[in-house]
Amino acid sequence: MTKLTLNTLTLSLSLALASTAFASDFTDMDPVTLRLAHVVNEQDGFHIAAVKFQDLVAERTEGAVSIELYPNASLGDERTLLEGMQIGTVDMGVITNGPVANFVEEMAVFELPFLFPSPQAAYDVLDGPIGKELLNKLSDVNLKGLAYAERGFRNLTNSERAVNKPEDMDGLRIRVMENPVYVDTFRALGANAIPMAWTEALTAMQQGTIDGQENPVNVVHSFKLNETQNHMTLSRHTYAPAIFVMGMPAWNKLPEAAQDVLAQAAQEAAEHERKVNAEMASKQLAELTEAGMQINDNPDIAAFQSAVAPVYEKYGKQFGDYLPRIQKALK
Repeated sequence: MTKLTLNTLTLSLSLALASTAFASDFTDMDPVTLRLAHVVNEQDGFHIAAVKFQDLVAERTEGAVSIELYPNASLGDERTLLEGMQIGTVDMGVITNGPVANFVEEMAVFELPFLFPSPQAAYDVLDGPIGKELLNKLSDVNLKGLAYAERGFRNLTNSERAVNKPEDMDGLRIRVMENPVYVDTFRALGANAIPMAWTEALTAMQQGTIDGQENPVNVVHSFKLNETQNHMTLSRHTYAPAIFVMGMPAWNKLPEAAQDVLAQAAQEAAEHERKVNAEMASKQLAELTEAGMQINDNPDIAAFQSAVAPVYEKYGKQFGDYLPRIQKALK
């Protein structure tokens, strides 16, 4: 018998034994159904992550824990979902970082502009000690942070002109989220930052009362913003995590073996969604280009970074030592 064959047999036997031991943890467990909610449609990355999580949990608990999915804000908006998790009326969800930061302020450190130079840099921080420490802080507000999926890097679109450097943004009326960091970021870049709800922004772009907006590629594509926005700049100005969050009332009812499965399944589902997001973005950019959108994939990022220095001066110290720790980790 060759060494390779022997190693393969040993690995197979180890996996089989591990699987048997794993399944035995749930033999005597009363079945549990958990409700996982999110606010987007079934084609979105959030739902892709949720479905992967659902499948992994069912497989690894031998059906003892099942996950029911509630997409399309059917159980409420993201703040409502988080409040429901705290009191036990919702079990868990995939939630954008911004609303989570309303419960743990330090989470908002990830919203600082041009913090992460690449997706992998973001993953290294989020999956490492800093990210896990911030997830653990959610327990202080009766929530359990499991893993970071993603909304992705946000980019600028507008109907007026190509944007390559901050000076090109002077006077552009840009819709931003109702978040002071985003407002101050775009004002620092020279734009007329207009905070408004997304549903209002869609109408405003159609009517021409605003010139543009900022969102990840998947949002630009799914809402067909190319029909009102001629230009996209891959500014990648903010990386937006999305978090697998669970309410502590639901978490505490589970045995430790089930908790371990959920934590690992959430991490694997998050990594799966990141990969799918990257594949989808490449295809979506090609389709937007084919539809006539002018896309600048190499803007002057250094100039943009210099322009937002006042944002770091204003907000950098609000997050304890997390900003310097992240910056050190990125070096």
